[in-house]
Amino acid sequence: MASFKALQTNETGGRFETKLIERDTSELPAGEVLIRVRYSSLNYKDALSASGNRGVTRNFPHTPGIDAAGTVAESTVADFAVGDEVIVTGYDLGMNTPGGFGQYIRVPAGWVIKRPVGLSLRESMALGTAGLTAALCIDKLEQAGLEPTDSPILVTGATGGVGSIAIALLSRLGYKVAAVTGKAEQGDYLRKLGATQIIERSALQAGTEKPLLKEQWAAAVDTVGGDILFNVVKSLQRGGSVACCGLTAGTNFQANVLPFILRGVNLLGVDSVEIPLVVKASMWDKLSVQWKLPNLDDLAQEISLEQLPEAIERILSGQQTGRMLVRLD
Repeated sequence: MASFKALQTNETGGRFETKLIERDTSELPAGEVLIRVRYSSLNYKDALSASGNRGVTRNFPHTPGIDAAGTVAESTVADFAVGDEVIVTGYDLGMNTPGGFGQYIRVPAGWVIKRPVGLSLRESMALGTAGLTAALCIDKLEQAGLEPTDSPILVTGATGGVGSIAIALLSRLGYKVAAVTGKAEQGDYLRKLGATQIIERSALQAGTEKPLLKEQWAAAVDTVGGDILFNVVKSLQRGGSVACCGLTAGTNFQANVLPFILRGVNLLGVDSVEIPLVVKASMWDKLSVQWKLPNLDDLAQEISLEQLPEAIERILSGQQTGRMLVRLD
């Protein structure tokens, strides 16, 4: 048994409060692997959990954190030995299982992968679920036929975690990227990531009543959903595809079948949470070698566990840019 620090959200009288507490590893749920967490990251889903969103977390008190990277402290399976450096993202971590905002987690072995040789623990969490999701989007687009000669590629929600990494990855792979944002003051940041065109978000919100829009994009990574997503669908070039992975602008849109049957476009759903572990491992391998980003430090701002409550408020108010890397030591 060991005591450790954890960020915990508790409900009192219908109000939710998040603060640092001391816990003991004996309080963690059953699982084959106990991990000493060194780094985590802050995602929008974590902020929803910390604010008491029942669609993410059902029962409180709870420790959020859908990402964790650290070293194995105990293992009851042969696949992992004490001292192994490992990564856990998704599944139920940080949703209803105590997550990466605690210095220890205990999880099933089927959630854990060994750290790829080409990434440090810190780099893996600079990417985190956001990086994994961005990679899955691009991989799915390429499986649908996208090639670097096709352009431009649109990325919505460009200053967010997934959007920022998607821009950097697409640029790294030779694509020309158009970035959509409601934060015009972040143009220099987006260009530094590799965007060649900056588009004001309001431009993607016009024309929802029209069945089709002008063909513009060879493909797109959409992180926001809502009517913006379907306006992107209606603006794809013939045979183009959009990978959909987010819903900050809403879960519904005004749809019609014309873009699909007149232009042959594709709407591709992307899940990074419940996919098989072997798929996650293959994406992490790509991110550690042929898709490794040279500018990870430009994407991630490092904060401590103590600074998390303030950072959670920023992400809920739409003020976060790029990635928040959480140091748990």
